[in-house]
Amino acid sequence: MTANLPALILAAGRGERMRPLTDTCPKPLLKVRGKPLIVWHLEALARDGVRDVVINTAYLEEQFEPALGDGSAWGLRIRYSHERAEHGGALETAGGIAKALPLLAEAAGGERAFWVLAGDVFVPGLKFDAQVAQAFADNEKASPTGQPDLAQLWLVPNPAHVPQGDFALDATGRIHHKGSAPEGTPTFTYSTIGLYRPGMVDGVTVGEKAALRPCFDRAIDSGRLSGRVHTGEWTDVGTPERLASLNR
Repeated sequence: MTANLPALILAAGRGERMRPLTDTCPKPLLKVRGKPLIVWHLEALARDGVRDVVINTAYLEEQFEPALGDGSAWGLRIRYSHERAEHGGALETAGGIAKALPLLAEAAGGERAFWVLAGDVFVPGLKFDAQVAQAFADNEKASPTGQPDLAQLWLVPNPAHVPQGDFALDATGRIHHKGSAPEGTPTFTYSTIGLYRPGMVDGVTVGEKAALRPCFDRAIDSGRLSGRVHTGEWTDVGTPERLASLNR
């Protein structure tokens, strides 16, 4: 069985739109169909051969370790990147990735590549394919520039709340800005799941609050962002109504 890469689950956010549910519970620990959202991810990662997981935390971060422990319940090794305790609060997505890089590198035996996934999406059928991950890590899917892609994103058909999508994806699997893609190039929404290289957050210092969108823009501008489409079940659990709908 092909060895898989480590994974970073992003779980630091406040979940403002989910209030009052998130007043006392972090969004990734809210239950969908009987178990916390993040546990669906942990089960899938373990099923597909991931062994090392880093979870970044900030809001109500003291709840995660009692709920999830060291990961041994799923055959995983979980380590935590605590942003509130060490930096006073959430560092946003790029800042969270930058802070977690040493833990991910230690898990991978060096700086290679890793999965990144948001802890607040429900995507029960997605396969964290070890062969795809290793091909990405081994530079087999290099960009047209001859350099390896900085990230490969899983995209989904545009949901009702993102009708215009986030990115355009051409027939060769290259991601473009929506406004500059060739005419007729379809748009998709970022699933918040992808394979990343450490270079994706170059220039972000540990402890700095930094959004991921500028990193995406730089990767697109350099021709080093690729994508693939997931057409199975996917829900951004961003409102109490969406959570209630999943639990009906």
